[in-house]
Amino acid sequence: MTDAERAGARWYQVFAGVFRAWVSVTVKRVFHRPGWLSALIALLSGALMVLSFAPIGLYPLAVVSLLGFYLALRGRDGAGAFGIGWLFGLALFGAGVAWVRISLNEFGNMPALVANLLMLLFVAVMALYYGLTAWLIRFIEHRLAADSMPRWAGPLLLLPSIWVLMEWVRGWLFTGFPWLFAGNGQLDGPLGGLAPVLGVHGLSLAVAVSAGLLWGLLRWRGEARWRVAAGFLLIWVCAGMLWQIGWTRPAPNAEQRPIRVSVIQGNVEQAVKWDADGLLPTLEIYLTLTKAHLESDLIIWPETAIPEFFDRVEEPLLKPLGVTARETGTEVVIGLPVMEPDGRYYNALVSLGSSEDRYFKRHLVPFGEFLPFKAQLQPLIDWFEVPMSDFSRGDAARPLLQVGVWPVGVSICYEDVFPDEVRQALPEAAFLINVSNDAWFGDSLAPHQHLQFARLRALESGRWLIRATNTGISAIIDSRGQVRDQLPLFARAALTGTLEARVGSTPFVRFGSQVPLSMAALMLLAGLVLALRVRRQARTSVAQAAE
Repeated sequence: MTDAERAGARWYQVFAGVFRAWVSVTVKRVFHRPGWLSALIALLSGALMVLSFAPIGLYPLAVVSLLGFYLALRGRDGAGAFGIGWLFGLALFGAGVAWVRISLNEFGNMPALVANLLMLLFVAVMALYYGLTAWLIRFIEHRLAADSMPRWAGPLLLLPSIWVLMEWVRGWLFTGFPWLFAGNGQLDGPLGGLAPVLGVHGLSLAVAVSAGLLWGLLRWRGEARWRVAAGFLLIWVCAGMLWQIGWTRPAPNAEQRPIRVSVIQGNVEQAVKWDADGLLPTLEIYLTLTKAHLESDLIIWPETAIPEFFDRVEEPLLKPLGVTARETGTEVVIGLPVMEPDGRYYNALVSLGSSEDRYFKRHLVPFGEFLPFKAQLQPLIDWFEVPMSDFSRGDAARPLLQVGVWPVGVSICYEDVFPDEVRQALPEAAFLINVSNDAWFGDSLAPHQHLQFARLRALESGRWLIRATNTGISAIIDSRGQVRDQLPLFARAALTGTLEARVGSTPFVRFGSQVPLSMAALMLLAGLVLALRVRRQARTSVAQAAE
């Protein structure tokens, strides 16, 4: 060994010793900390989770965040555990969805103070899910098992299972708000390989199990630590290897040729969009950009690009545009509201060209597109001045839009954040289209987060996805969830590129979320059985000692 190598070895030993001492002191302090430190850890961990999502995208921080969540729970039970979880959720949603205030204040005609208070109320309510998650974990560990469960059961059974099942509940209860799931930010990392197999719930499960294993690395010693490290590496390496599998393939017929698509991003200000005097200038913007790209096979306008009912613009605009589309061999897809003869109206997409079809939005935004408890809350909507806030729900049995020769899976606005609803159009859909109007949320995190959801849906389904938005971010996304091209926020332009129709099914398309949810349910059942067995053994030991 040379002098340099010996010096390097000595420095390594010094560094390793200092690091071990730091970990030892840190862990001891964490496990013997006052209540205020638990609260601080919970708040910091919740805020840290936001950094794992777009536009920051530091995906490993999701694992660190869940580790902090579990660390903060140690030694807490009952109301204390609930409070720790609630603080985590408060920081997560407070940092991650503060953009709700923009739509209420700037576009809902609401005073800034009231908008901020309602945003805080929304965040506080959403945080309850994490309070309940924390309470359930500690109830099983502390009350059922009297803190006598094997040391691996809490972080490796209870944390992952309860976390994922509570995310699932949040995704459908009260129409659902599946924003900021732990797995949403993983599509650019090794765990993203799991998305076509297990979907976003499977990604969240992998993140939570990884956090539990990381807990073991900090807490355990000897052979147990090596087993934990091996388990951690196994999950991440195997997930990364799944990226090598091509789950779907190009369409094997004439439709296989690249499809030239143009996405029209009109960048019409929200205040102008719904002004009666703004209709003609808005139409002029979209028609001018469209006429310059009639050589494309497909042209897509965003959600409610025409802020007027279909029947009022059919003769002067849509029929002539349809004739032009047929003459040039172009298919045009336009977002606009449609009123039926019975007076009900829908947030819709219509296709013009060689085929004419309609898709009506099926998953409406509460308080934005429909009003729960309408009789009691109508004065509230009147005060907000939200345009067209009484849409009807489309037929759930019609998830496809026929666009020329292509059956297309369509989602409007935040329908694309619901993975199992997007999945309903598959495997028939040749590709996916999402149209949205993220102008409601200004220059905030929301457009970046929404684009990330669209990318995840493309990866889960193995389909290209074209995203058309009013103010951005419009994008062409390939079947592996990678953005091939995009327009920046607040740019008035057309995005032109190519996509390919694809066939085949990913495992997620075949089985949906039932596989990861079943895994989580079995893990929770195993944890409950283990807790009850430990409890029974403890009672038996006490009875025998008393004899």
